[in-house]
Amino acid sequence: MTEGVPRYTAREAIGLVTSGFTELPGPASPVHVYPAEPAAPAAPAREYGPDGPLSWQGYDASHARAAARTGEEESVVCGTATVGGTATVLISFEFGFLGGSLGERTGDRLEAAYAYAREHRLPVVSLVATGGSRMQEGMRALVQLQRVARQSTLTREAGLPQIAVLRDPTTGGGWATLGAGADVVLALPGAQVGFAGSRVRPPDADPAAYTAEAQLAAGAVDAVVPPAELPGLLGLWLQLLSHPSAEPVPPPPALADTDLPATGWEAVGNARSPQRPRATAYLDACLTRRAAISGDRCGGKDDGMLCGFGVLEDGKDGGRTVAYAAQTGTATRPAGYRTAARLIRLADRLRIPVLTLVDTPGAANDAEAERQGAGAAIADVFGAVAAARTPLTTLLIGEGGSGGALALAAPDNTWATPDSYFSVIAPELAAAILKRPPEEVRATADQLRIRPQDLVDLGVVRGIVEPSKSPS
Repeated sequence: MTEGVPRYTAREAIGLVTSGFTELPGPASPVHVYPAEPAAPAAPAREYGPDGPLSWQGYDASHARAAARTGEEESVVCGTATVGGTATVLISFEFGFLGGSLGERTGDRLEAAYAYAREHRLPVVSLVATGGSRMQEGMRALVQLQRVARQSTLTREAGLPQIAVLRDPTTGGGWATLGAGADVVLALPGAQVGFAGSRVRPPDADPAAYTAEAQLAAGAVDAVVPPAELPGLLGLWLQLLSHPSAEPVPPPPALADTDLPATGWEAVGNARSPQRPRATAYLDACLTRRAAISGDRCGGKDDGMLCGFGVLEDGKDGGRTVAYAAQTGTATRPAGYRTAARLIRLADRLRIPVLTLVDTPGAANDAEAERQGAGAAIADVFGAVAAARTPLTTLLIGEGGSGGALALAAPDNTWATPDSYFSVIAPELAAAILKRPPEEVRATADQLRIRPQDLVDLGVVRGIVEPSKSPS
C-alpha cells in the first residue's frame, strides 16, 4: 500500500459516490468467452475440476478465504446507482479479494454489467482497484481483458459514456482496459497507477512515476480528485456527458468593443494586444459548470489548449451541454492538438455540439515539437473536424496563424471577432520568405487580406460577431 493513501473496500468506494446502490445479480453460469460475435451461438459454459483451469494447488481454498475475509463472492461488485442525479451502472473492485484480480468469473460479471448498461441506456462508472489478471487461472484469466475491451467498445459504439475512477492501486490489465480505456479518467490522490505493479517494475524505477499525479502530468489522467470532492465532480461529469443535442452552438458575442481595423497591420496589433479578451474569458462568459479533460493519452499535455464540457445557458431546460476546445494565444503543441482531437471525437460519439475558439500565432515548430509528431497531430485534428457528425461552431478570437489555427476551424461555420485576424502565414514570416525588408511587413499584411472584413469577403468566415447589447 502506498504510505498514507487510503485503500477503500469495494463498498466503501461505492459509499464515496452514492448513498443508494442496488447490486446486480451475478451471472447464473459462466458467460461465453470472447471473441464470439453477438449473433454467433454462445460457447458452452466451461467446467473445471478442483482449483480452476490450471489445477493450481490451493486456489479453491484461497478463493474461499478471500470470500470469507471480504464478504464478497468475486473481485468486482456490480450494480446500479444514482450519482449526482444520473442513473448509472457502477462497477467497484474489491482489492482485498485476491488483489482485485480479473478471473473468468470477474469477466462474467463485467460482461453482464456492460450488457445491462447498454440495454437500459445507462453510463458506466468503474471504481478501479486491481493488480491485474489472476495468475492462478493463467491465460484463461488474461483473455478476460479481451472480453472487457470488447464490452467497452460495444458500449462506446452505443453512444454511452464511460468514466473511470482510479483507486489505490490500479495496475496491469485493469489499468490498460477499464482505466485507461474510459472516456474520462479521474484518480484519487497518491494512488498507484501504472501498467507495471510494484513487484514487477525494474529495480531502479522511480516509484513517483507510478502515481496518479505522474499520470496526470503525462496526459493519461484528466484530474486527481480528493475523496470529498469526488461525488460532486463525478455527478457533474455524468450530467454533462448524458445530454446530447442536435443544435449547433451559436457563436458567442465579442467581449471587446473594438472597431474593425483599417489596415491589415492594425488587425495584427488588435489580435496581439495584451488587453484583448482570451479564451478563458469567453468560456466564463458563455459556459457554466465546466469540467475539463486533460492530456492526449500519448504522454503529453498542453496548457495552451483548454478542452472540456460545460453548460450553455440558452434558456432551454436549464441549459444544454457543449464541448469546447480553446486555444489560449500560445503556439499550440502536438499534445494540444491530440487532446482537441480526442475531445471532438468524444463529443461526436456522444452527440454533443462543439465550440472551438481559435487563437494561436501558429503551431509550435521547435525541434521538440517535430519529435513529438507535430504534423501528425495537426492532421489528427483536421481529420476529427472533417469526420464529425455533431455540429461544430468556431469563433476566431485573436490570432489565426496558418494551419495550426485552421485545424480547429469548422468548415462553413467559422465566425470572427473584430479584434482578430486569420492568415496563411504571419506577415513578418511572409515578408521574410519573399525576401522583403522589414519596412514592408505592414504592406504585406494588407496584401494578405487578413482583416475580419476581408475574411468575410473571401468566404473564409460567415460573419463578424458584435458585442452583446446590455438591456436598456
